[in-house]
Amino acid sequence: MIRVDSVYKKFAAKPILRNLSFSAADGQVTALLGANGAGKTTCLRIIAGLLKADRGKVFVGGLEPSQHPKDVRRQLGIVGDREGLYERLTVAEYLSFFASAQGLAGTELEEALLAVKGELELSDLWNRRTKGFSQGERMKVSLARALVHRPAHLILDEPTRGLDVLAARLLRKTLLRLRSEGSTILFSSHIMAEVLELSDSVLVMADGAIVGSGTPDELMAQTGCGNLEDSFVRLAYGDLREGSRHEYF
Repeated sequence: MIRVDSVYKKFAAKPILRNLSFSAADGQVTALLGANGAGKTTCLRIIAGLLKADRGKVFVGGLEPSQHPKDVRRQLGIVGDREGLYERLTVAEYLSFFASAQGLAGTELEEALLAVKGELELSDLWNRRTKGFSQGERMKVSLARALVHRPAHLILDEPTRGLDVLAARLLRKTLLRLRSEGSTILFSSHIMAEVLELSDSVLVMADGAIVGSGTPDELMAQTGCGNLEDSFVRLAYGDLREGSRHEYF
């Protein structure tokens, strides 16, 4: 389980997260929705241990990233808002490096590399340097890096951006398989059809706080809307957010 407990974060004098609290359960896919600037990426970076909260706590599998960074990193697979590829390395070299950093070696390492190569259909890219890869290819390799050590918890920041139809389908299939195996999956997205297909629970963020949560059907019932997109707009921009201003995407 991932748990966020009263997390507050500001940059300069501007609050980005305002006592944010929620949990993402094991064996479920939790979607994080919000306008640009709502605080989604900051939230995910704090969970991943890449940023430190000013106040509040985060727990990943019962451990705080700030207190147990190595143990939490072993539990986490992360696809961030930047791919972070090393362009002089081939895909095989790149994934081997990150798997080794997570403690895999010998036969275990070889089996992990073969598994992710087959699962994400990376054979055509395997021995190519990542320099010059398309956006979709870069995202695919970034996902492979997140999965290669078989983490119990997966965090994805808009994971289908730049993917073609077949690659996006493959990603969704992979996430549903991981959910069935008990993984905790937390992802942000702007694509409502994707959220509907994948998510067990939806969290709507606005101004650094959760303004709605539940299953897609529960959010529609709460807002009196006939679809998830309308429910999101009402929660993030409508009368429930009176006085707030957001960039609409």
